[in-house]
Amino acid sequence: MSIFNMDFETMPREALESIQLSRLKTTLERVYATVPFYKESFRKANITPSDIKSLKDLEKIPFTVKQDLRDNYPYGMFAVPMENVVRIHASSGTTGLPTVVGYTRRDIETWSELMARSLVAGGATSNDIVHNAYGYGLFTGGLGVHYGAEKLGASVIPVSGGNTKRQIIIMRDFKPTVLTGTPSYILHLAEVAEEMGISFEDLNFKCGIFGAEPWSEDMRTDLQNKLHLKAIDIYGLSEIMGPGVSIECREAQKGLHIFEDHFIAEIINPETGETLPYGETGELVFTSITKEAFPIIRYRTRDITALNPEPCICGRTHVRMNKVSGRTDDMLIIRGVNVFPSQIESVIMKSEDIQPHYQLVVDRVDNLDTLTVMVEIGQDFFSDEIKKLQNMEKKLASDIKEYLGVSAKIKLVEPKTIERSQGKAVRVIDNRKS
Repeated sequence: MSIFNMDFETMPREALESIQLSRLKTTLERVYATVPFYKESFRKANITPSDIKSLKDLEKIPFTVKQDLRDNYPYGMFAVPMENVVRIHASSGTTGLPTVVGYTRRDIETWSELMARSLVAGGATSNDIVHNAYGYGLFTGGLGVHYGAEKLGASVIPVSGGNTKRQIIIMRDFKPTVLTGTPSYILHLAEVAEEMGISFEDLNFKCGIFGAEPWSEDMRTDLQNKLHLKAIDIYGLSEIMGPGVSIECREAQKGLHIFEDHFIAEIINPETGETLPYGETGELVFTSITKEAFPIIRYRTRDITALNPEPCICGRTHVRMNKVSGRTDDMLIIRGVNVFPSQIESVIMKSEDIQPHYQLVVDRVDNLDTLTVMVEIGQDFFSDEIKKLQNMEKKLASDIKEYLGVSAKIKLVEPKTIERSQGKAVRVIDNRKS
């Protein structure tokens, strides 16, 4: 039994929306008064917080995008004085200045409780031992899970990423029951465990809570078969809070419950900005309604998904989001066709002989885009006759062409050819950018 009041997660829609509107109005008044960026944004749109009288009116407010955060680097988006900020996190900044986010003491408490609620939804209890393989540091994953597990009363092993063989020994000896990390790194753990002669079937895990990168249903099947646990998808991003914005429930594993008492979600057409109805796929937009240090209004996440308002079999009534199928900024345009890495993954993972490690390499040859899909296959299969390998390459190329409408060259490679990541996997190498 959870130590938390779950009334917010099961309350009627009308009551929840009343709470959302009250918290939204308070947040808008505060950012208008304390964050110059938002005051100017409202002025340009010719509105004030008093013009927002319903949740529908949220559409009147301009979007916030990542570049706005970079333009106000490092602390320009903070809504409280720095003496009230007790924690600072930041994105990696691999494509520009990092986005910097701050937390007050109350923000940390809120985040901890939301992560505890997330762990409960995924099947964890205060009796569990959590092996936390998310990275610690400026990345929000490690500390987010850590504080949530402690709030729940579970035991935490703060192992972080790396030292993979040591992690396997710890898993065997410490007997953790809940595993957390990025799906790509968890698969690497399984690979190393097999090399060490240790089977996940002999370990004590009952569930794994994996996120920080998109992963397909086929990847879920592979994770569950290899790790002998129930694989749960969790979603979050540092600009909104970190992990714990939404999560699947253990009962259904069908859509991620958004904690709507703290976040308002919208789906928009990424080209026009038009708000889309429930069920339609588009770009996810979030507004935080309880954050103190770093509230954010109508933030374009670039994640592609859809929202489902139907109550779940678990009893929760919050809107659910589908698994993220990709990001608009990860989308590749190959000869006019939109391609997401997760779409390629869903095709190649249907073959039993394929390993869950792949990479897309995009080049431009004679002014034409080319796509090469590097795919690892099992050692036994790799040693088979050339004709069999060629047939597999042709089959994968044909399947990708049929599913996505784009031609790709398949390159089957030996195990361990594609570099392993201790965090998020590098799925795309786009040589056109250089």
